[in-house]
Amino acid sequence: MRGESAVRLRPPRNPVERRAVTWWRTRLLTTTAVPVLVLAVLGLLIEPARLWLLMPAGVLAAVGLACTAFFPPWWYRVHRWEVTDDAVYVRTGALWQEWRIAPMSRIQTVDTSRGPLEQGFRLATVIVTTASSHGAIRIEGLDHEAAAGLAERLTAITQATPGDAT
Repeated sequence: MRGESAVRLRPPRNPVERRAVTWWRTRLLTTTAVPVLVLAVLGLLIEPARLWLLMPAGVLAAVGLACTAFFPPWWYRVHRWEVTDDAVYVRTGALWQEWRIAPMSRIQTVDTSRGPLEQGFRLATVIVTTASSHGAIRIEGLDHEAAAGLAERLTAITQATPGDAT
């Protein structure tokens, strides 16, 4: 029998694409580089405040590099997803892990998204919107072709699944 009673919280089986580690690293480096460059340029231009601008730039650069080295491999080990005939399972997070399940009967839309950086790494994100107040479920770091196939599969399963009467 299909239905929400058959859906249980369990670890999803599929890892994200290995290229996601480099994508995450690039995002972290980009996010860190902008404020570091601004502080460094201002520090070089404004001599009285040089120390007070270059020190935070150095600290921010060091923290950013440490995060870039540490977090993406950890995220790769933790982020998992799976789709069954009954539900979409997703586990994300490093320090604060989030486990989400979307029963097929609750799925409203399935979208794919590819930002410029994702396109460069041939990755995509599948976004599963449900009736939940917690927002959409995002499966990030998928190969762009696999994401398109997953979106098609989810759409087909969702259309074949009777709606939730509650």
